Amino acid sequence: MLGPVILAASRSDKMRRFVSAAPGTKQVVDRFIAGETVDQVVPIVEDAADKGLEVTLDVVGEDITTPAQAEAARDAYLELVERLKDLGLGTRAEMSVKLSMFGQALEGGHELALANVRPVVEAAAAIGTTVTLDAEDHTTLDSMFAIHEELRKDFPETGCVIQSYLFRTEDDARRLAAAGSRVRIVKGAYKEPASVAYQDKAEIDKAYVRITRILMEGEGYPMIGSHDPRLIAIAQELGRQAGRKLDEYEFQMLYGIRSDEHIRLAAEGHRMRVYTAYGTDWYGYFMRRLAEKPANLLFFGRSILTKG
Repeated sequence: MLGPVILAASRSDKMRRFVSAAPGTKQVVDRFIAGETVDQVVPIVEDAADKGLEVTLDVVGEDITTPAQAEAARDAYLELVERLKDLGLGTRAEMSVKLSMFGQALEGGHELALANVRPVVEAAAAIGTTVTLDAEDHTTLDSMFAIHEELRKDFPETGCVIQSYLFRTEDDARRLAAAGSRVRIVKGAYKEPASVAYQDKAEIDKAYVRITRILMEGEGYPMIGSHDPRLIAIAQELGRQAGRKLDEYEFQMLYGIRSDEHIRLAAEGHRMRVYTAYGTDWYGYFMRRLAEKPANLLFFGRSILTKG
């Protein structure tokens, strides 16, 4: 299994330098990363809107080591909100944030992350959109869920992410599937030990289906994060069984992956949101995309062997 090896490499400074210097890296990174600046990502949001798609925007970067860096991450999102406001795109684009970017891993990180993310959530609400808190490795989740609960007191549409490969997630889903909640279900893309997570793909997929059923039968708003045609079809059937209309849940897929499926689902009347990452600190995000799907790794392998 190459996935765990690649996930370990995502934390290696040596591998970061090698991958960044490889001649074909930019070609592959551009497939998954929409750009480095707000100016580069705005046309992508506009194009998605023209195609009947929505987006969630992620300013990539997780290796935060100082409070000043966490504040810079906050300011990057605030800049994004201002651009969306100026262009009238607030209702077409939400934001996804990793609390590690807001200082969660630093001393006093829980309070620091909450203090930094709150102004972003407030600014998003002011232009008619929302923020979703991304799930990271299992050691961060109690803090993430506590911050999510705190933010929802004032901003009830604040979303969160749960991961099907973790044993705890079915219980989390039952707790979160309440009226007004917004919950994205994904498989999970961090290297987790067998003590807390399923290691077998078939078991992860079975858990994904069980959790999707919980969300569909609940009173909240499920967000189905998957590129797997089988899981997408199952989610559609579970939505029908639960009596949900097509606008009472949505699908989410990554920018650069299965773009034709984005259009197909939107044409069928589904809400379809494209997870769109941008920024200069792309390495950790990029490596997890390689780990998720062997085809991505093969594409990258061919590219780094290409000169120029």
